[in-house]
Amino acid sequence: MDNSSDLFRRLEKLNAIGAALSKERDIDRLLESILIAAKTITHADGGTLYRMTEDGRALRFEILRTDSLHIAMGGTTGNPINFPNLPLFNENGESNDSMVAAYAAIHDKTVNIADAYTEAGFDFSGTRSFDARTGYRSQSFLTVPMKNHEGEIIGVLQLINAQDPQTHKVNPFSSADQSLAESLASQAAIALTNRLLITQLEELFESFINLINLAIDEKSPYTGGHCQRVPALTMMLAEAADATQEGPLASFRMDERDRYELKIAGLLHDCGKVTTPVHVVDKATKLQTLFDRIQLIDTRFEVLKRDAEIQALRRQLALRGNGYAAADETIWQEFHEEVAALDADREFLRKTNVGGEAMKEEDQQRVRDIGSGHKWRNVDAVETEFLTADEVVNLTIRAGTLTLKERDIINHHIVATIKMLEQLPWPKHLTRVPEYAGGHHERMDGKGYPKGLTREQMSVQARMMGIADIFEALTARDRPYKHGMKLSQAMGIMANFKKNGHIDPDLFDVFVKSQVYLKYARQFLDSQQIDEVDAVDLTG
Repeated sequence: MDNSSDLFRRLEKLNAIGAALSKERDIDRLLESILIAAKTITHADGGTLYRMTEDGRALRFEILRTDSLHIAMGGTTGNPINFPNLPLFNENGESNDSMVAAYAAIHDKTVNIADAYTEAGFDFSGTRSFDARTGYRSQSFLTVPMKNHEGEIIGVLQLINAQDPQTHKVNPFSSADQSLAESLASQAAIALTNRLLITQLEELFESFINLINLAIDEKSPYTGGHCQRVPALTMMLAEAADATQEGPLASFRMDERDRYELKIAGLLHDCGKVTTPVHVVDKATKLQTLFDRIQLIDTRFEVLKRDAEIQALRRQLALRGNGYAAADETIWQEFHEEVAALDADREFLRKTNVGGEAMKEEDQQRVRDIGSGHKWRNVDAVETEFLTADEVVNLTIRAGTLTLKERDIINHHIVATIKMLEQLPWPKHLTRVPEYAGGHHERMDGKGYPKGLTREQMSVQARMMGIADIFEALTARDRPYKHGMKLSQAMGIMANFKKNGHIDPDLFDVFVKSQVYLKYARQFLDSQQIDEVDAVDLTG
């Protein structure tokens, strides 16, 4: 192959490398690709990529390769580079011009050395020591500074021992090699800078998301953990679905961008809860608002008991001097019976206030009877019913602690979430975040909210979040109104949800067969919650 053909081929490769670098998202792989590409187009046997330290006073080893010695360190290899940083200045603040990589960075100048052993002006003692230990012969060096779009040096690309492609004889780096390396260094610096800027923006964006979740956490300690656990569980299920090789989800696959999009949706799935009143989110008892109003009812009972005692004493006083001892005793006995009945009613209301799975109709009626049966005088000395209409509504809640109105308030958080997320100018790779985050309360049968979507109208990712949200809620230990369920109980409920069209059946089968529930439990649940689960029965 003549020189012109080889140069043309290398130019084509340079263009292809530039396009590939611009697409790489992982910093380690990007740095590795830069060095390997530089070695390839210059036929170099080895090379090192340095990055400028944060304080701008030294170069840090990032990637190191020497093919003939089978040395590969840094990057994705997992082999750390333990060499100390290369200082750009000495203790007196003078430039470290004796080190060729430092010189290139300090003076923004490419250094092309034909033979390190005969080159004057640079300190290659470390190179000679390395050669003596390994039997290598470091000869030609090409050291190129890397500048970002603002003209700042962000690193140095150093190549060693240019080889003839046919004979592998070590030659000096040619002017063409230097031009290609400088062009690649320029492209690489732009790609690296862009990737770092994008990474910084992503980190800033995620920090804002965490800030929202922190606000929810500070507002209510009962939801902050949920905001972190649901995304984690969603990603566990997503990875399991991606790894599935058979069944309805065998063709489902996610790349890194898909994963990031789902991760962001998971983190933001409950951001609308910033609009939910804290006394509704934290409602641990039926009568709780900013405080538990059962205390007011306790006070009313004490007032009734006091009034009953006063009435009994007045009746006894009216009998004084008439010698009606038996009648006097009867009055006192009736008083104690009335107090006992009041105490029984008070204890009943206190238990009722706690809430539960299902309240009997006769218990609901007893609440109403107590509310209208006892009369007491309020602060205005007006005789009124013992329980207000609002208190009766709350105390007769059939299950849980929320009234229908309060459930609507809670449910509104998903409407607020969608409204908030749809206001953001999402980039192309995140455009589905509102749909993923906004669909976790929908049902497969179309009976969910807020849009009443059916399974066919939902993405697989939104269905994943629905499963994660429900399972986390069932097993959570930090809710104010219940204890975290054991695995077997929670999974039994999930299986019923699968049967009645609440959750996606195919994803639930993956959830079970891949033991996503167990992986999550070991990381987030109390050990006492983890019991035996019959996977065959759940999927059968």
